[in-house]
Amino acid sequence: MSLTTNPRPTEAPARTRTTDQGRPKQSLRDKYGDRAFNIGATAVLLLSILAVVYPLYFIVIASISDPNAVYEGKVWLFPSGVTTEGYERIFADSRIWNGLGNTVIYTVLGTAISVSTILCGAYALSRKDMPGRKILMLLFVITMFFDGGLITKYLVVRDLGMLDTVWAVVLPGAVGVWNLIIARSFFEHTIPNELREAAQMDGATDFTFFFKMVLPLSKPLIMLMIMVHVVAQWNSFFDALIFLNDDSKYPLQLVLRNILIQSDVSSTGTTGGDIASYAAAQRIAELTKYAMIVVSSLPLMIALPFMQKHFTKGAMIGAVK
Repeated sequence: MSLTTNPRPTEAPARTRTTDQGRPKQSLRDKYGDRAFNIGATAVLLLSILAVVYPLYFIVIASISDPNAVYEGKVWLFPSGVTTEGYERIFADSRIWNGLGNTVIYTVLGTAISVSTILCGAYALSRKDMPGRKILMLLFVITMFFDGGLITKYLVVRDLGMLDTVWAVVLPGAVGVWNLIIARSFFEHTIPNELREAAQMDGATDFTFFFKMVLPLSKPLIMLMIMVHVVAQWNSFFDALIFLNDDSKYPLQLVLRNILIQSDVSSTGTTGGDIASYAAAQRIAELTKYAMIVVSSLPLMIALPFMQKHFTKGAMIGAVK
C-alpha cells in the first residue's frame, strides 16, 4: 500500500492590466511619479542656488550703486546711480595693498605648513606597524573637545617668542584634527599594505614610498586639503588681531575691518548741525562697506571654480567604504 500526497493547488498568477497592444498598463504613479519628482528636485535646487547667489549679486550691484537708492529699495536686480567711488577710496589707501600682500604670504605659508604636517602625520598614523599610534590619535582627538582657552594660547605664543611675527598667525592652528582624521582614513582605505611591501622588496625606503608612490596617488586628498586651508587662511583675522601689534603686518581682513570701523566712527562723530557732512560720511561708509566685501571675497570666488573638480573627487575620501 503506497501513500500518495496530493500536491497543494498553486495560486493563479495575478492578472496585470494590459493595453490593446499587449503591453502592461502603467498606473498614474508610475507614469507621472518620476517626472513629478524631477520637477520638484529641480525647483528645490534652483531655489537653493538663488538663495546663495543672489546675496552675492546684490552686494556687487550695491557696491556700485548710490547708497540712497539702496536704502529706498530701488536696487534689487540692476544697479542704480552707478558709481565707483567706494572702490576708488579703497584702492587709493596704501594699507589695502599692504594687507593684500600680507594675506598672500600668510595664505601660502600657512597652507604649505598645514598641508605638509597633516599629510605626514596622517600617513604615519595610518601605518599599523607604528608603535603608540592609538595613544597619539587619542591625544589628538582630545584636543577637539578640550581647549586651554585664549589666555593659555596667548601665553604659549608669547613664551615661544612668536608675538608680532608671521609665525603667530600660521603656526597655532596649523594642524586641524578633523582634517588629520580625514587624511588618515584616506590613507588606510586607499593605499594597500601590499603596495608598500612590494616597494620594500624593490628596495624602497619609507620616505621613497611616501614621496614617490603615496603622494602621487593622493592628489584628490592634497587638492582638498589645499582648498580648505586656503579658504581658512584667507578669511582668518582673529589670530592676527590677538598676536600682532604692528599695523604693517595686518592681513587684508583686519585692514578692511579697521577701515570700516574708522568710517563708522567718522560718520557718527559728525556734529548734528552739519547735516551735509553727516550725509556725505554716511554715503562713503555704505559704499566702502559693500566694496570691501567684494574686494575680500573676489579672489576666492575666482580661484575656487578652477578647483571644483578636485573638490568633487575628494569630498567623500574620508567616508567609510
